[in-house]
Amino acid sequence: MPSPFMESLRRDMRLRGYSIRTEKTYLYWIKKYIYFINKRHPQEAGKDEVVAFLSMLANDRRVAVNTQKVALNALVFMYDKIFKQPLGDLGFTRTSKQRSLPTVLSSEEVALILDQLAGRNRLIIELLYGSGLRITECLRIRVKDIDLKRRSLNIHDGKGRKDRQTLIGHSVIPGLEQAMKSGIAIQHNDNLSGVGCSLPEALSRKYPSAYRSEAWGFIFPSSGLCYHPYTGELCRHHLHDSVVRKFLKPAAERAGVTRKRVNCHTFRHSFATHMLAAGSDIRTIQELLGHNDVSTTQIYTHVLGQHYAGTTSPIDNLRR
Repeated sequence: MPSPFMESLRRDMRLRGYSIRTEKTYLYWIKKYIYFINKRHPQEAGKDEVVAFLSMLANDRRVAVNTQKVALNALVFMYDKIFKQPLGDLGFTRTSKQRSLPTVLSSEEVALILDQLAGRNRLIIELLYGSGLRITECLRIRVKDIDLKRRSLNIHDGKGRKDRQTLIGHSVIPGLEQAMKSGIAIQHNDNLSGVGCSLPEALSRKYPSAYRSEAWGFIFPSSGLCYHPYTGELCRHHLHDSVVRKFLKPAAERAGVTRKRVNCHTFRHSFATHMLAAGSDIRTIQELLGHNDVSTTQIYTHVLGQHYAGTTSPIDNLRR
């Protein structure tokens, strides 16, 4: 059973609107820190213990640079926001991350992998590549987010809690239409039992019948029901990203794409690189990807070695 202290941290993060993924991650590292200081209350420790903990992660555990940063962010949140005791200058130099070029597939390699997939699984990868989505953004798509006439897709609450709009490849539309019909059918069937899709907590309170609306149905619903982590209500969530990882790896192996590290994010990298190669303006790609700064998008110019201008979805250029 969680301790009262950890539960108070959880409540505070929910009050501040942190995502459930951030909540779980911060609680994980704070718990690790408490064990590191021999289960003392964190208020009894301070800057020296935090530096020792981070050094242990870097030197003994040899964690990745980003992992070390996340652990630090969790502890800064606890001391600054909860205890009102800012850690200040830790005198601690974080390990710098070496910039590496993203793995990018060729159009032929993307087509080979897609040929190993069908139905729902194929559509997910088509959206990752054709619209430049992150895997969580793809799986959270609801019926209301899709505008087939304008061939546009609204992404809500993406990374950094930002909304944006991206394009839908013309060749993806038939699969999307079928997925929408299937999602709505599952929604209607669930409604017969008095349940529906999971909703943001505030919205479900304001509109108690929203779970019956077709618009809120996921196009990639999970295979089973679960309990909402905030409200405790029985509902149907979207597909978990682990499902995609399980079918993607063998598909890449069957396609013979074994000399590159292929994961869900590889298709987003390939989307941006192929857009540049096709002549799309880098500012347009920045908007489609949802990057805050164009310098983040510029990494793809290093893959190509030059700049381009123009706009179309690269999925429409695949050889079928």
